[in-house]
Amino acid sequence: MGPDDIPLFGMLKSRLGYLTERQKLVAQNVANADTPGYRPRDLKAYSFQASLMNQGSGSVYRGGRAAPTSGVQMMETSAAHMAPSNAPSAWRASAGVDSEVSLDGNAVSLEDQMLKMTDARMNYDAAISFYQKSMNMLRQAARKPNG
Repeated sequence: MGPDDIPLFGMLKSRLGYLTERQKLVAQNVANADTPGYRPRDLKAYSFQASLMNQGSGSVYRGGRAAPTSGVQMMETSAAHMAPSNAPSAWRASAGVDSEVSLDGNAVSLEDQMLKMTDARMNYDAAISFYQKSMNMLRQAARKPNG
């Protein structure tokens, strides 16, 4: 049994994965700020409630839970099986609605992207801090008395 088997750590891992994916999308939006016709993308908002529902109802296979996804997905159960070409993601990118569209059709607003990047960074730091404090509590609980 590892820390990922504890629901709290599973949810934190899911949250950190979401924030990493969001950071990648925002960086991609910034990189395409001068691309004609480019529309910025963002992920759906993460909620612990949805993650909790997926953790509680996720199927258990060989001691581990399946990734929180909806629908049917391929699962590799042997080294001889082919892996899916595109692993399914738990989150979907959605087209963003920014207020400004330039003459070439580019809708990336660098100010909005910087706000999203700062938000993702602050949430990432908070999740890491919560993870570290939870691990310290576990270590303290597992320590011998008077030791």
